[in-house]
Parts: sequence; C-alpha cells; structure tokens
Amino acid sequence: MKEYLSNLTVFSHPLIQHKVSHLCDVNTGSKEFSELVKELAMLMGYETLKELKTKNVEIQAPLQKITTPVLAEDFTIVPILRAGLGMVDGLRALSPTAKVGHIGLYRDEETLQPQTYYFKLPVDASGGPIIVVDPALATGGSADAAIQFVKDSGCSNIKFMCIFASEVGVKLLYEKHPDVKVYAANYAPGPLNEQGYIYTAAGDAGDRLCGTVSYKPQKNG
Repeated sequence: MKEYLSNLTVFSHPLIQHKVSHLCDVNTGSKEFSELVKELAMLMGYETLKELKTKNVEIQAPLQKITTPVLAEDFTIVPILRAGLGMVDGLRALSPTAKVGHIGLYRDEETLQPQTYYFKLPVDASGGPIIVVDPALATGGSADAAIQFVKDSGCSNIKFMCIFASEVGVKLLYEKHPDVKVYAANYAPGPLNEQGYIYTAAGDAGDRLCGTVSYKPQKNG
C-alpha cells in the first residue's frame, strides 16, 4: 500500500455506496442532493467519532439505578464554506451538543489556490476533537488551508471528513498534515481534470446543494 493512503479510511458500507451513487447522478436535484449529503455525514460520523472519550454516570433506569457511559467531551465541526455546511446537520444529529466553527474559502479559478475570507471557532474548540468537513477533497488546497488555520488556533486533535477523496488531495494532506486522518465515502485514484475536479465525483457540491448549477442534460426544443 502506498504510504500516503495509511491515513485514509474509505467506507464500504452498502448504504453509503448506494447514496454516493445517487449523489453522482446528474438527475439528482438539489433537495435530494442536500438530503443525501446530510445522511452520508451522519452514517460516516459513527466511525469518524469512534474515538470520542466517555465517562460513567449513574442514572435511574426503570427497574434500578445503573452506571452507564456518556460522552465526556464535545467535538467541534468545522465546515469549509459553502459546501461543507451540507454535512453539519448530519453530524449534529449524532450529538446535538456539538459545537460548530466556520471557515470561508474560495478557489482562485486561475491558480486553483484557496483564498480565505472568513474564519471563526468556538472559544473552547481546542479542548476537544475537531472534524473539518467538505464534500470533496480534490486538489487538497482548501483542506490544507483549513486545517492549517485550525492548527494555528491552538487545536491539535483534527480529522478531515469528506464524501469524495482524490488521490491528489489525499497525498497532499499526508505530506502537509501526516497527523490528520482522512475519512471518505469514495476514493478516486488518478489525476483530476483541468479545473481540478474529480472525474468520478458529483461535480461542484456547493452548486448542487444550492441549485445554482444543474448537470441535467438539456432537452432540445
């Protein structure tokens, strides 16, 4: 196995694969696309968050008092705007107390390099795990920039979760952030297209979530 794949977890659950296929379909409209992204984030969250710490508490069950585990720490979700917002509700469904930060990045269409226009984390974000989320890890530039901003804010326990991951992006994150594990629903080896998109993915996730672009074939006449 190539070394840069050692930090990558790709989910093979049939439900995840099924939903990814529908995301890629050009006939999937923005409402269904948004629902699928949310559902995928929730399904992937079970594995991504498996290392959360717990503590034992005593509660009154119907027949007697019992000692049982509950979460001992909150986690912070940091979506890369705007597409990453589509994954937030799926993760918050698992833990309503999860905090949310935001990082606004856009990609320069000529250089393909990320430009930052907004960044804010909860004041105590460094006290727990950080999950940076974006539907696609393509060139890796935005993910690299987002993770670096989070690190510069004093956070160290960072994971990156996406739906589509390219070989290019995974390799870049391994080189720049070997301490950050990547979780993906789909992995695409090989190069990107000229615009930096993954050939076998769902196109521009932000546009499809918001309905600003349609990939449906146009009917003549």
